[in-house]
Formats: sequence, structure tokens, C-alpha cells
Amino acid sequence: MMPSTSSSGKSLRLARLSGHGDERYLFVPLDHSVSDGPIATVGGFQDLVRDVVDGGADGIVVHKGRARVLAPELLADCSLLVHLSASTAHGPDVNAKVLVGDVDEAISLGADAVSVHVNIGSDTEADQLTDLGTVAAACDRWGMPLLAMIYPRGPRVTDPADPALVAHVVSIAADLGVDIVKTVFASPAERMAEVVESSPIPVIVAGGGDASQSVQDFAVSALAVGCSGLAVGRRVFNSPSPRTTVRELAEIVHGPQGSPVPIQTSRMAGAL
Repeated sequence: MMPSTSSSGKSLRLARLSGHGDERYLFVPLDHSVSDGPIATVGGFQDLVRDVVDGGADGIVVHKGRARVLAPELLADCSLLVHLSASTAHGPDVNAKVLVGDVDEAISLGADAVSVHVNIGSDTEADQLTDLGTVAAACDRWGMPLLAMIYPRGPRVTDPADPALVAHVVSIAADLGVDIVKTVFASPAERMAEVVESSPIPVIVAGGGDASQSVQDFAVSALAVGCSGLAVGRRVFNSPSPRTTVRELAEIVHGPQGSPVPIQTSRMAGAL
């Protein structure tokens, strides 16, 4: 049976998300200006994106308004993921994510994928799951890959790194139609391998804020237990040299000078 136009489009876009064709991903989220405030001047943001791209990131994550003002040539060698969720540090519930964009807008901006944030265990979990399902359906109609940033986070979560809980949120993403899931790294680290093995879709981990471990060592640990990559934001744009940090992470994710790192298990077929 020939694939539908939308599934063919999703296959093409998913392939572009892994710039080295190895089903591994290094994404740099730069959407923090909505939740926390500006991360750079206007010119500084353009320079930051240039450093991230030149360093070898597979994609950047930004909100729709920021995507509109980026110089198109900056993304010639990097995928664009448009983030559809938002909340701010000033709201009554920072874990209450709401949709502020849709798939149609992302398509008009030339996005290669969209992302949605869901906090499992939050007071508004039901609304966030509803939003995820709505976006997933739209992504299927349009052949748009969907990244879910899904975390155990809220008043009923006592240990957000609990392996069983992390495995549960990952399974929620897979069951609701997500193509790539971003979540926290389980603790102890060796249990993260169980999380990955339980998932039919690629699992990438958030960059982590543990000052006792370098982001490079964190990346090595993540890849060693089978994660398909990382999404690192603050530890890139707050570093003395974002380009150098991204280049070092890209070599860990993809291998030196872009030489593919052997993949333990291939999940791309399950993502389509």
C-alpha cells in the first residue's frame, strides 16, 4: 500500500530532524523568553542561533513570533521546531501549560516539526492531555512531526526522576501519537535504559541542571543507556561559548566530525 501524502511528508520531515541521518537528535530549545524573559538582545539572539547552527545542532525550538524574525539563511542547515505551549514564571501555576499556536501557523512558517509541553501530575493535566491529542491529530493530517516535552511535574509528584514514573510519561506520549518524546533523565541512571526499552518512539532527555556534572558528561551518560539524543537549552545559551558547547555535544550525539555513532535499536519505523 502506498503511504498517504501526509505520512510521506512526515517521513521526510522526520528524516530532516536528524541532520546526520542516524536517528539521533541534538535540539537546542530557545523558547525560554516566554517563560523567563529575554535570553539575548535582538542581534545577540541572531548570533546565538548562528552559533548553535554552526556548532552542529539538528534543530532549534522557538515560538512562532521568534521564528518570524529569524534570518532565513540561519536555518539552511538546521531544522526549525515551533513550540506551541506556554506559561510564565509569574503565573499562579507555572506547571499549567496552554496552547498559544497551532500546526497551521507552524506550517506557514516553514517548520519541520512542532512541540508541545505537558506536565503529568499538574492540576491542569487533563487540559494539557486534551491539547496534546488535538495537536497530534492535526500533525497526522498535515504530515508534521510532533515532539512532546512531557515531564512528571506537579503537586502530586514527589520524585520526578522515578524510573517508573518517567516510563509512564514516555508511554503517554507514544500512546497519544507523539513522534519524539523529550523527558527527564531517570535516577538511578542505569534505570533509564528500561525507560528507553519500553518506548516505541525515540526518547531524548532534557539537558539537566546538575552543576556537579558537566553537560558533556551528562550527554555521554544519556547516549550510553540508549537515549536517542538530547535537548539542551540553558546550558548552551548560558555557556561562555555556545558554539563550542554545541559542537562538543554534537560529537557525542553523532560521533566525531559527524561520523554516525552506532545505534542500539532503531525506532524510526515506529515513529511514522
